[in-house]
Amino acid sequence: MKSARARRSVDGRRCGRPADRLVAALAVVLLLVAGGCSAGSEDRTVEVGFYAFFEPVSSSADTDPESSGFDTHIGYEADLLTAIEAMEGYGLRFNRTAISQWTGIWLRPVADEFDLVGGGITILEARTRDESGDTVVAFTDGHIDFSQSLLVRVEDAARLPDHDALLPTDVVGVLPNTTGEARLLQILGVTDDEGGLAAGTRIDTPSGPVTVEADRSLVISAARVSPELGLRTRLMPAEAHRPQVLYLGEEPGAEVGEAVLLAALSEGTIDAIARGTAGNTLAAAASGGAFVVTARDSRPERGGFVVDIDDTTLLRQINQAVAWLTDGGRIGMAEWLADQRVFLDRAARWDGGS
Repeated sequence: MKSARARRSVDGRRCGRPADRLVAALAVVLLLVAGGCSAGSEDRTVEVGFYAFFEPVSSSADTDPESSGFDTHIGYEADLLTAIEAMEGYGLRFNRTAISQWTGIWLRPVADEFDLVGGGITILEARTRDESGDTVVAFTDGHIDFSQSLLVRVEDAARLPDHDALLPTDVVGVLPNTTGEARLLQILGVTDDEGGLAAGTRIDTPSGPVTVEADRSLVISAARVSPELGLRTRLMPAEAHRPQVLYLGEEPGAEVGEAVLLAALSEGTIDAIARGTAGNTLAAAASGGAFVVTARDSRPERGGFVVDIDDTTLLRQINQAVAWLTDGGRIGMAEWLADQRVFLDRAARWDGGS
């Protein structure tokens, strides 16, 4: 658990710790009288980590990690946070830092570096627990709806209208440890709903191939992966009529994020990308007609921010602000795409919650 937890009051808010013991004692008394550090009593700077490669939800203005623009946050979630800052008297400011690696991003608030993490993270109860099974983070209320799909070359659109049309000669590219990967494997029958792999599935790793000996003896889910599969590079389903799955985008030293997937699709290394429809739709629109979206999944997902489990004040503040800015969930991605000032316009109407 994070060492900073000792610096928090009973409701989770991080408060200053005076060096002088007498002053500290008086501060404790005042906190008890006041009922803790109340939301809105003073401005708070929140350390935010955001995933840098998930357009249009959350990304960096410059995708080069060495550039000055890498920590400049853009996209749907960026505008949502900016609107919270614009809510008069609300008292939250966000210091944002880009995160290039997706794996385990939802657990980053446990350490001291970040108070809040975002980046199009699907809300899953399993993602709130660490490797020991302890609940260490909490999701805010959802602020965006997701669904999964395939992105394919336009010439393949007619033959790949859905997942069942994928051939054993096809290769589907995924980013590891995402709901795009997990949902693809479920739809293909490679895993069950908990991520348990079917017997006979073969997974290539840098240490050599691993074959699943018995049903559910190994796991690949959006929250947990068996250790021996952590650096998987390719998956061959046990059922011979299913496509191969190729893992791209997070190998050490490789180009990170969705860009490497898009390049592979363009070059013909893969035949489809399995990921969220929002990102696939944007990529299709930016491709000049080269890519199209198919195989839209009917199962919905909900995305939110993540905070440390003990930071109850921040959780409450984010939930209240998001509820206002989204008008109780009636404003989302579609409305933001039509008018990217929609959250700022709502922020201007904030009246203190009265």
